[in-house]
Amino acid sequence: MTSDDWWNRLFNFDNYGELLSLVHNSIIAGAVLGLVGGLVGVFVMQRDLAFAVHGISELSFAGAAAALLFGIDVVLGSVLGSVLAAVVIGLLGTRARDRNSIIGVLMPFGLGLGVLFLSLYPGRAANKFGLLTGQIVAVDDTRLSLLVTISAIVIAGLLIIWRPLTFASVDPDVAAARGVPTRALSFAFMLLLGLAVALAVQVVGALLVLSLLITPAAAASRISASPIVVPLLSVAFAVTSAVGGILLALGGNVPISPYVTTISFVIYLVCRLVGNSRTRRGWTRRTAAVA
Repeated sequence: MTSDDWWNRLFNFDNYGELLSLVHNSIIAGAVLGLVGGLVGVFVMQRDLAFAVHGISELSFAGAAAALLFGIDVVLGSVLGSVLAAVVIGLLGTRARDRNSIIGVLMPFGLGLGVLFLSLYPGRAANKFGLLTGQIVAVDDTRLSLLVTISAIVIAGLLIIWRPLTFASVDPDVAAARGVPTRALSFAFMLLLGLAVALAVQVVGALLVLSLLITPAAAASRISASPIVVPLLSVAFAVTSAVGGILLALGGNVPISPYVTTISFVIYLVCRLVGNSRTRRGWTRRTAAVA
């Protein structure tokens, strides 16, 4: 295969305007999911739950695969699988060591169930592959309404518990001593995280969900420590990754996930370089002041 063939598979913008009109709902869904992923990712980073995100995504994948097999809505199946995983982790994993052990047990179990359901599914292979790596699908008005409704629930839940959850995430011992219900907040956030993971799976698939729930927040934290700026940057990065990935993938013949994850990774690299540059300049100024 020549370099031109490779390029045409990755980027081919013939009849792009016509194709763009067909994914109007998908672009809206990507923007909404980027908003949710950017907000949730801030607390995922603060609470060190990156491993939990991956574990929940495996059960989300299993739920979506089961829904595909039994002919019910894939989004609903994905949500049920995610919520089940979040409840199990939230109830049993109060300490980091316990939580990681539970997640380590759930991940292969969920992935194994998902593979079983997909192997029994008689439909198109593209539907199977899309659950793992994402795909641009025709998001009809009904599915878009479901995604927006679930997203609104997650955002509303986050806004309600934002201040006490931030306190409990930064200093849980002091928060508990001052009467903050840290255990209830942890469980509530796990439920919201489960819903957010189920939504992100719809864009990038179960295997690469971290690109929307971890990388944008990690990038934002490299260039700011402000409790206001970090969430705003995280949302901006996540929306850019999701929508930008959809727009690029529309002109290619590969799944959406490589585009989303590449944009997200490039943003992280740039933020890391900017953060390191600021750190070096600060160190140089302090050294000069001491001298």
